[in-house]
Order: sequence, then structure tokens, then C-alpha cells
Amino acid sequence: MVLGTGSGVGKSFVTAGLCRILSDAGVKVAPFKAQNMSNNSYVTRDGGEMGRAQVVQAECARVEPSVHMNPVLLKPASDNGSQVVVHGKPVGTMRADEYYSLREKMLAAIQESYEELSRDYEALVIEGAGSPAEINLKALDIVNFRVAEMADARCLLVGDIDRGGVFAWILGTLALLDDSERERIAGLVINKFRGDLSLLEPGLRMLENLSGKKVLGVLPYQMDLWIEEEDSVVLEEKRGPAGENHLDIAVLLLPRISNATDFQILSEEPGVSVRMIKRLEEFGSPDLLILPGTKATMADLEYLKTNGFDRKIQDYFRSGGRILGICGGLQMLGDRIEDPEAFESSQRSQSGLSLVPIRTRFFSEKTLRRAAGRIQTEIFSFPVQGTLLGYEIHMGQTEVGEGVRPLLEISPWGLQGEWKPEGVLDATGRVLGTYLHGFFDEAGFRASFLEALWRSTGKKRPVCPNPVSSREVVKEKNYDRLASLLREHLDLSFLPKGSVKV
Repeated sequence: MVLGTGSGVGKSFVTAGLCRILSDAGVKVAPFKAQNMSNNSYVTRDGGEMGRAQVVQAECARVEPSVHMNPVLLKPASDNGSQVVVHGKPVGTMRADEYYSLREKMLAAIQESYEELSRDYEALVIEGAGSPAEINLKALDIVNFRVAEMADARCLLVGDIDRGGVFAWILGTLALLDDSERERIAGLVINKFRGDLSLLEPGLRMLENLSGKKVLGVLPYQMDLWIEEEDSVVLEEKRGPAGENHLDIAVLLLPRISNATDFQILSEEPGVSVRMIKRLEEFGSPDLLILPGTKATMADLEYLKTNGFDRKIQDYFRSGGRILGICGGLQMLGDRIEDPEAFESSQRSQSGLSLVPIRTRFFSEKTLRRAAGRIQTEIFSFPVQGTLLGYEIHMGQTEVGEGVRPLLEISPWGLQGEWKPEGVLDATGRVLGTYLHGFFDEAGFRASFLEALWRSTGKKRPVCPNPVSSREVVKEKNYDRLASLLREHLDLSFLPKGSVKV
């Protein structure tokens, strides 16, 4: 089991790497995270919803993602409430006290999934959540040591030195654990180290003496290792390099942004800069503005209006700007969003940005499905074509008004189903929207889309002898690099004997 001194310290990263190492060794391995809190989710083959981080880990393990790898998913919808997804299906939106009152039911779901995976796999690499030493919540914690005890797992404790104070963070965490919990810690891992390791060595020896735990490895800071991030805070820190002929793609960092992985692959393209906009003064004059998905469309639309982003976006469009809305971002582009039964919000109705004549109405049923897409149209006044593979996760259905063309056609992924129109493209060809997550994943379509964007801006596209491959190829190369990084810098002797060569 991989535990951390806090959120975002590298638990998911290490878990994913261990999954690939064990898979490389021929071990049938799967990831497991009892409870995940994230708005970055994914649709499984059978139509269930699970956290994106466990999908990445399943890909590293070379196995099909299953909701049992993440039996409980919390999707924050407000500061005080989250949609609760159990075994892939939403069961309601709850406050923390309501959720904790169902603790035993959640534990039963976690136990069921753990047992299911234990029957099907030789090994599990389990990820904890946040910190295992939150003393005010420890009695209610169902994801860290409660699961370690369930699995009788040995644990790694990961700390992030790039944030500062890693020695105090690790020692403080250990000090707040019970004796039986401390005994489960097989070793310590320090992540994101920059500089001369010899200068760190005295601190490592002191840490071992004070903690009684061995430091199993120091992982170097990696700037160019492309592993999908599920945390929008991490994405906010990643800003692409700017250049005279770079495409400037700006993404609105909504308070409840979801599936931020939709546009990560764009930052891998030569000559493309992707930046997150949090404040109005950061808006600038982007070549493309992306309104991403959100777990709470009504609330985030109100946020845009309160902070003046609505007028800024409308002015940007009137001055020739190009806008892409994905999922909740698509819904915001329209004239009105209605929620008469308060399925998502206490607001029954709200006007949108009025950039496209569409209206969205929320219903109780949530759309969860994979889909294949095909596109052949003009965007930004230039031809765009290609195929897509993605998935839909959304509340609400959108009605399209006059003067709006469908952006593409979709069909159930892997099935010989009927092709149906999907998405919207306005009369100017500069405002488009889709419900399809994974919109940019396929290399052919992505290249065609970016070519149209480059031509519309008049900027000179850089000559690239090695164009970026499909997202799948890019991910596989980086998963192998991650495993190599862990092999080089981590003492793997804590793994079961005979599972890998150490």
C-alpha cells in the first residue's frame, strides 16, 4: 500500500509505477483505491464511473479498468457536498455528515470490491488518500489504515520534498500513528528531489535514526514525464512555454473543474502552449479558449458571472475569438440552463453565455457511456476531419436551436450502432462544443484540428519531424519511463520475494 504525508505528494505516481513494474515481471496485478475524491472520472466498458487515477494505474498494470478498483468515488459539487458514486453508479449528493453516517455501508462496498479483486488478481497495489494521520477524522477514515488492515498490507510512506518541510512532514505523520499502524510502514520514499543528492544524504540518515524507518528511495523531480494528473491544482502549476509562433490555448480554471485531462495532451504538441486562467487579468488574447467540464455547471456559471468572465468571454468572441466548450462548458455556451427539479443546484434556471442558441435541461438520470466519433467539417473556416474515441459523463440533455450544426457524429464504442449527430458548431465556425471527453486523444484528429487553428491565426506552424502519436502511444512510453525511474531510484526489496528481480 502506498500512503502519503498529504494530497498530491506522489501516491498515485508511485502506485502506477509499481503496477507497471509488477506487470513487466509477469504478475497479474491491479490497483485499488477504496475511496477517491476527484472530479476527473472515466466510464468503464460496462458503463460504470470511476476515478481517472485508477484508470491510469490499470493501464500501467495492462488490465481493463473496473469500478472495483475504485468502489467509492466522491465528486465535489460544492464546498459542503459531493456526489457519491458507489460501484460506478451515483447514489446521491451528500454533505460530509450524511456521508459519514453511511460509513458501514461504504465499508461493505469496499470490502466487496477488495474481495472481488483478490479473487481475480495475484497482487494488488493499494493507494491511500490524503494523509493517514488526520486526527480529527481518523475514526471515520475508511481508505487508509482500515484498508491496510483489511489487506494485511505493508505500506510505503511518500513525502514531497519540493513543497518544503518533508522531514517534519514525515516525522509528524509517523508520530500521529498508532503503534500497530507505524509497524505497517515498510519504508519511506521522498519524491520530487532537485539538486545534489549528496547534500541530502545527512538528512536522510538523521530521518532514519529518528523514525526507525529506512528511506527506500529518493525520486528525482521529473519535468518531462507525462502521466495524467487528476488534481487541477497540479494542472494549474503546469504552464506551457510561450513563443512568438506558439499557439496560445487558455483553459478556464473553474472552481469545480472536471476531467481536466481532456486537454493535457495538447501541451505535448510542439509549438502549443496550454495555460490555466484563474483570474480575469490572466485572460489575454488566446488563440483558443476552452471552457472545460465541471461537476457543478450552475455554480461555476455563476462564478463566471460574479467575476466578470461572462462579459470578457463575450467580448473575446465579438473580437474574433475561438471557443471550445466540453461537457459543462458546452452547456454554459447556450442561452439557458434549467434544473426545475433541483437535481444539480438549488437554482431552477439560469441564463448562459448566449454564444450558441441551445438550451440544457437537467434530469435525474446521468449519461455514462463510451462512444466513437467521426468528424468532417469546417472549423475556424478550415477543413477538419478525423476519428475520435471518448466517453460521456454528464447530467442534462441539450436542445439545439436554428443555425447550429452538429460538430460530429458518434456511435457506441465497439458496437455496430447507429451514427448520431453530436455537439454544436455555430454559424461563424468559431464556437463549438461537445459532450465527448477525450476529444483530443486521437493523433489524426488532433493534428487536423490544430492545423485549422494555426491557419486561422496566421502563425507559422513549427516543422516537427516526429509528430506526437496517439494518446495511447504517448502514455505507454511514459508508463515504461515511470517504471524505469522507480527501478533506478527505489529499493524494491519490499515487494514480495520472487515477484521482481531487485
